[in-house]
Amino acid sequence: MPAPANAHTADGPLADWLAGTRKIDLWGTLAWYDTILRYRRSMLGPLWITLSMGIMLLGMGPLYSGLFDVPLRQFYPHLALGIIFWHFLVASINDGCQVFIAAAAYLKQGRFSLSVFVWRSLAKQVILLAHHMVLYLPIAVWAGVGWSPRQLLFVPGFVVVLVNLHATAIILGILTARFRDVTQIVASAMQFLMFLTPVFWMPDRLPPRTKFILLNPLAQMLDVMRLPLLGGQPAPGTWWFLVGWTILTVTLAAMLFTAFRRRVVYWI
Repeated sequence: MPAPANAHTADGPLADWLAGTRKIDLWGTLAWYDTILRYRRSMLGPLWITLSMGIMLLGMGPLYSGLFDVPLRQFYPHLALGIIFWHFLVASINDGCQVFIAAAAYLKQGRFSLSVFVWRSLAKQVILLAHHMVLYLPIAVWAGVGWSPRQLLFVPGFVVVLVNLHATAIILGILTARFRDVTQIVASAMQFLMFLTPVFWMPDRLPPRTKFILLNPLAQMLDVMRLPLLGGQPAPGTWWFLVGWTILTVTLAAMLFTAFRRRVVYWI
């Protein structure tokens, strides 16, 4: 049986990954058309997700503010960014499980690096995140969240999160291509982790004996994105934790990519 067309891309794994990463026009265009085609013939397109998220925020803000006894002007920006960034993290991770399976038609018929489709998945989620951030702007104005130089810390925080999500997508994409149950396991795990991550609640409300749950990597990623936009800054321990976690995920992704990148096309 002849080998699939994608069986022999760039020789080394790093060269292979770079070859796909440099094709910004390819994966950027694919991500844009994925977003458009998903909502074809819809009047609002991807804004439907933003609208439903906005309705949820309208209902949850006053309710949870009263339940946690936190002033609404303080709680609403925290909740809005929590839900927006949590949706981004969950969607990126869940979509990462299917990243190579969804690209089966391309991988079986052409010479593509796997990294093309990982970047395609992430770019699509960043486009949706940009739509959702529109919801935060009026809330920030209403709550009096003004400009602060600390907000620039969002940029390195977001870059660190993207690196982690890219490595995670490679790991989960390869594992899911080989073991299809991984998708369901990850989806269930994300539902569980939502309650251990300060999306709806504020970390300072935790009793001291339960502070360990903030060692959840998703909670740390949420912090480096949310706190700067609220005018705060993550603790130094948060940055060091994420540096260590990033090294771990990137190393594991590199090992799997090196060992199995040529086999993925046979598994899908």
